Amino acid sequence: MSSSPINEKPSGSDYTPEAEKASIGLDDHLPTMPEIEHDLKEGIARHNLLADPNIDPELRDRMERALETGDVAAEKEIEEELLNDSIYPEVRAAVANIDDPDMPVNTFRAWFLGLFFVIVLSGLNQLLYFRYPSVQINGLVVQLVSFPFGKALEKILPRTGVKTRWGTMTLNPGPFNVKEHTMISIMATVVWQRAYATDIFLVQRIYYNQTWSFGYQLLVTLSTQFIGFSFAGFARRFLIWPASMIWPTVLPYCTLLSTLHKQKATEPGVMGRGKFFTIAFAAAFCWYFFPGYIFTALSTFNWICWIVPNNVVVNQLFGVTQGLGMSVLTFDWSQINYFGASPLVTPMFAQLNTVAGLVIFFWICCPAMMYTNTRFSKYLPMSTTHVFDRFGERYDVTKVTTPLGTLDEAAYNTYSKQYLSPVFSMSYGLSFASMTATLVHTYLYSGKDIWRQFKRSVNDEPDIHARLMSVYKEVPIYWYVGTFFLSLAMGLAAIEAWPTQLPVWALFLAIAIGALYTVPIAVIYAVSNVEVGLNVITEFIIGYARPGKPVAMMLFKTWGYISMYQAVSFMSDQKFGHYMKVSPRSVFAAQMVASFISVFVLLGVQNWALSNIEGICTPDASDNFICPGATVFGTASIIWGLLGPARNFSGGQVYNAFLYFFLVGAIVPIPTYFLAKRYPKSWIRYVNWPVIFSGTGYIPPATGINYSSWAFVGFLSHVVWRGKNFAQWSRYNYVLSAALDAGTGISTILIFFVLIFPQAPALQNWAAGAWWGNTVSSNTADANFATLLTPPEAGFAPPPGGWGAVPAV
Repeated sequence: MSSSPINEKPSGSDYTPEAEKASIGLDDHLPTMPEIEHDLKEGIARHNLLADPNIDPELRDRMERALETGDVAAEKEIEEELLNDSIYPEVRAAVANIDDPDMPVNTFRAWFLGLFFVIVLSGLNQLLYFRYPSVQINGLVVQLVSFPFGKALEKILPRTGVKTRWGTMTLNPGPFNVKEHTMISIMATVVWQRAYATDIFLVQRIYYNQTWSFGYQLLVTLSTQFIGFSFAGFARRFLIWPASMIWPTVLPYCTLLSTLHKQKATEPGVMGRGKFFTIAFAAAFCWYFFPGYIFTALSTFNWICWIVPNNVVVNQLFGVTQGLGMSVLTFDWSQINYFGASPLVTPMFAQLNTVAGLVIFFWICCPAMMYTNTRFSKYLPMSTTHVFDRFGERYDVTKVTTPLGTLDEAAYNTYSKQYLSPVFSMSYGLSFASMTATLVHTYLYSGKDIWRQFKRSVNDEPDIHARLMSVYKEVPIYWYVGTFFLSLAMGLAAIEAWPTQLPVWALFLAIAIGALYTVPIAVIYAVSNVEVGLNVITEFIIGYARPGKPVAMMLFKTWGYISMYQAVSFMSDQKFGHYMKVSPRSVFAAQMVASFISVFVLLGVQNWALSNIEGICTPDASDNFICPGATVFGTASIIWGLLGPARNFSGGQVYNAFLYFFLVGAIVPIPTYFLAKRYPKSWIRYVNWPVIFSGTGYIPPATGINYSSWAFVGFLSHVVWRGKNFAQWSRYNYVLSAALDAGTGISTILIFFVLIFPQAPALQNWAAGAWWGNTVSSNTADANFATLLTPPEAGFAPPPGGWGAVPAV
């Protein structure tokens, strides 16, 4: 078996032009002119300017000119470009266009290291999730850290084989290679974001005093994790095989592997990618000590609020705790990359659409709501994920909850309706709009392409990567079908064997919603790197269907939302394996085994923490294990489950007007589409309403400063750097993204475990604010959630039962 890097040419007598052709999936057949012209016409149709915003307009113009003028030489040159590499410069910069099918993949060290990091990563991230401030170790950090482990095993493992029923597994087949490293990375990226279902059990225990058995937890978690995996298998034809589904999120992972394993040759006199990565990584690692620990004001950087710390209006506009973040800049990469979509990776058109949504809806509409006192906004903070009562205090769910965890109608009528900050209410409206806009946009812009791909096989339009992957066996569809029915059976067992109050029809409806949205949402994510969430729409539907049943709401949301989210996540990893030329069956095995093992680790760590950490999930918890994530999930269970959307959004209710966002989302893509079709080369073709509506989906708790800084860095990369020196940008841009992520991530871990978590007295004093640079941001009206008006003693609004009702005690 060969273990040389997959892009290196064979040396000595082994290298011939014919051998190189074979290594990249080409043969001796030279296409005829009719075949070339057919390919170019297909390329123009397939990569039209509306459905494929990432296509280089210049390349498409060259294709059209060559066909119109009959320029044979130009047609042959373009055909060679299409055959030998990706037509997308972003992919060319990150992914090798050759392969060694004999390179060892399923080695002992790949599986040993992969499963080791699955256990460590799952356990640590689950434990740290309960603490504030928290830190999450992502897959890119594991990708970097696992490299020296792999090289160490290369040196110490004996070069012998272990016989199995599937053949001989070699303990040490030679140098630690890029495909083994890819397998380890896939296992890590599958599990680092935890399992959404664990929040259900956490909220049940904290909010509703329900502690059900481990069997219930296991069935729900396994079902919700794996049902999305089956969706990914059914949708791979539309989202993995086509070249236009570039999946920007995986490109830094590909680049880092390519750099570590030296897949890209270094030109004479040019700094190699490995050296560039080392320098950028070291710089990011060292710099983060300033915004992360030494001078934390550089992270928030709400400098205008420092000047007038008690001016409520200024703090609401420019603050970053409860404000709109109009301060524009931050010097903290973790803030710039707050939502995980690196600005160096996300296409510029997506960033511009996102900033448009930020400015229109949050920087214009939300201040208008606040300063006209719409929906009692002046009595509330500008932005927060918390829900308030009519006295301006956080909504006290214990006042309206029965001992059985259901709504006490009489108590509710004497207490208060729920009130949301302007930003929080706007975020719900945008979620409504994104749901309808996503379906309409996908139908208009990509419907024909999806249908055409549905009728075709992978060999009908293969790019270089699809041709290289054609030598590997695909995963049989019945593997995914079996996964689906097994996951469904576990879900049915969970809701029927325990008092979840979720009927069987609701489970099927939740799964149907996830299935309906998987392809449209994945298409948008694959081309724009912007996620559209289903959590709000699933909460909305079950809140109307089963009001007053918070556990049923949480379960329905998880099956509806996370099945889609997991499908997109699994497909992202499958595209990663596609780019790195790892067989689909190996990727399937890595994802399944890693996910299965992680479920037991997650549940084990959570149950241990809840039983052994003193005061966990309370304000008095030891070591600050106050469970901040449970607050968001628990708040949603109150809004949508316990009280239900009818008390907020139905006719005559405070937030009824936001239902019109459903209609707005369905309408606005239509004129944009026809204008873009009429003027296909104008800027209108880049307008993407699902991205405008959902690009700012992390607000709140994110603020404008996260998005404005993100787009500013994106502009410097995609417009300034790329425009002035494309070759340099291609060589280093994705390396820089990976280095910034990895350097900041490892620095964060070191600061947390060495300087913050031990809580030595000297370090405690520093962290608490031993000097101005660590206290100035917290001594502001923004940090104190100041409001424009103080509610009167009787409340700023009547109780649900009217002013004659007596407030609950």
